[in-house]
Amino acid sequence: MTPEDKLKLIKEVGEEIITEPELLELLKTKKKLVAYDGFEPSGRIHIAQGMLRSININKFTKAGVKFKMLVADWHAWANNKMGGDLEKIQNVGKYFIEVWKACGLDTKNVEFVWASDLLNNREYWKTVMSVARNSTLNRILRTTQIMGRSEKDTLYASQIFYPCMQAADIFHLKADICQLGMDQRKVNMLARELGPKLGYWKPVAIHHHMLMGLGEPVKSDDPVERGIAMKMSKSKPDTAIFMTDSKKDIKRKINKAFCPEKQAEDNPVLEYCKYIIFEKFSTMKIERPDKFGGDLEFKSYNELEKAFVKGDLHPMDLKCGTAEHIDKLLVPVREHFEKNKQAKKIKELVESYQITR
Repeated sequence: MTPEDKLKLIKEVGEEIITEPELLELLKTKKKLVAYDGFEPSGRIHIAQGMLRSININKFTKAGVKFKMLVADWHAWANNKMGGDLEKIQNVGKYFIEVWKACGLDTKNVEFVWASDLLNNREYWKTVMSVARNSTLNRILRTTQIMGRSEKDTLYASQIFYPCMQAADIFHLKADICQLGMDQRKVNMLARELGPKLGYWKPVAIHHHMLMGLGEPVKSDDPVERGIAMKMSKSKPDTAIFMTDSKKDIKRKINKAFCPEKQAEDNPVLEYCKYIIFEKFSTMKIERPDKFGGDLEFKSYNELEKAFVKGDLHPMDLKCGTAEHIDKLLVPVREHFEKNKQAKKIKELVESYQITR
């Protein structure tokens, strides 16, 4: 695969790349590239964190990039997730890893790194302090969206450490590429700005699309803020499909989803088709009674969208077909937690926890 071919594959993931010329230069000149993403272990894992994440990471590993997943247990602790119980947070981290193993993540080329191990290094804290010393308090407060917070929220002092730690993570993971969601953009820009000043490098930032929740979209003039507000959230469980949801729950949630007739823009059901179903299936078959025209089969997402916008595909038929395909993708995950005793135990433990924002 040529550097240009690798770039083309990676561009399928990046809704925004800062910058594309820098990325191409890395692909041409560096043999062992490292990309990273971090995740806060908190509560159950939804399909955007699970299935979509595995799809995106697999594209990076296919392009020859080593991927590091940071289990951000101390970050979640600083952010007061799971009531600030570090043991519970770490159990959730183990649960997330089990989900990724079961949904097709290329674990041979993915390394899981626990933040609690990374920050045992004195040099790590030196970098955290250097980031803090070179950033104003207002600049750090402007990055709070990376924690799912806003500047208007009441913040704990521990949450001020979070952006400084996340910037330090990049350099101590030796990451050439930060591959996170658009909601993490501000801290990646901070790392790009400070990296050379602190004797490190300027990482390439690749921000992936954030899958919409199933509810009606919010309105905002700021596209990034709007995307954050619209993204799938476990705090609104009926607007998110979780990786171990039953077939019944999947159908119920998708049947209730926002899906205006003939409207493609801001349509979460079509988003599922575009970013998940057509990434995993070569075709999408939608079964319909003969009296409504019989079954339909689409060979591409564009073909599906055109039919929907034209009115040849009714929202309820689209929902039924989407639910069927999503369920098929989650069957192996449910089976993993039913058959693997250790995985089953950790899932039951996590589901017993009270989730806090």
